[in-house]
Amino acid sequence: MHRPIDIEALCAAKGLRITDQRRVIARVLGESDDHPDVEALHERASAIDPGISIATVYRTVRLFEEAGILERHEFGDGRSRYEAAAEAHHDHLIDVETGKIIEFVDPELEALQKMIAEKLGFRLVDHRMELYGVALDRKG
Repeated sequence: MHRPIDIEALCAAKGLRITDQRRVIARVLGESDDHPDVEALHERASAIDPGISIATVYRTVRLFEEAGILERHEFGDGRSRYEAAAEAHHDHLIDVETGKIIEFVDPELEALQKMIAEKLGFRLVDHRMELYGVALDRKG
């Protein structure tokens, strides 16, 4: 379902210099489908290149975020999580028990949000929706 995103190509398009370590981090990010935090990125990247420090990962995600290549999310667990900047809008449903993040698009919900904005006298230019829940099929 997840298709890898060529973050290295996005860097080139933005004119960012791409070092070997940035290339590894970009590849790890592009192949991720789970909104990793910096520690998870470091673990994955250093498995490929043990010379990559956590400080390098922090600097790289900050650079990619400032360039508009990455989006940072705060999903209520105190950690910043990252994903490639979305080509198409989507929302997130976060399982508060497992931390699993599900991306979804609902045209009815999008239309309702637009209608609410217009009813309140606004033209919607952007939004972010994060829903937090517990799976119904879990006991507890």
